[in-house]
Amino acid sequence: MRTIKFYTTDENKSPVQDFLDALDARMAQKTLWTFKLVKELPMIPEQYFKKLDGTDDLWEIRVDLGNNAVRFLGFWDAGNLIIVTNGFVKKTQKTPRTEIAIATERKHNHLSRKNNG
Repeated sequence: MRTIKFYTTDENKSPVQDFLDALDARMAQKTLWTFKLVKELPMIPEQYFKKLDGTDDLWEIRVDLGNNAVRFLGFWDAGNLIIVTNGFVKKTQKTPRTEIAIATERKHNHLSRKNNG
């Protein structure tokens, strides 16, 4: 089984939790269901969890509900631990470069803090 944790800032705030709290109830419920699949399924279907090509080893958790799409970016840390760095409403076919940049920066920040004590 995998563990999902949300990235926290130096001030111990969780941008991912803030994003989740802002979702409507149905999308939040579908998101939690998708997170559960990612944590528990031995082989996760690509429709829910996919590596993003051309990134610094970032992965995407994909949540679709009707015509609405929400994405969460993150990375693997220490075996079965997934750190989710950010979430956003997907409005275009490609993942926005700004969201990839946020995820990459938070990944490096997380790993730097972890390695420095």
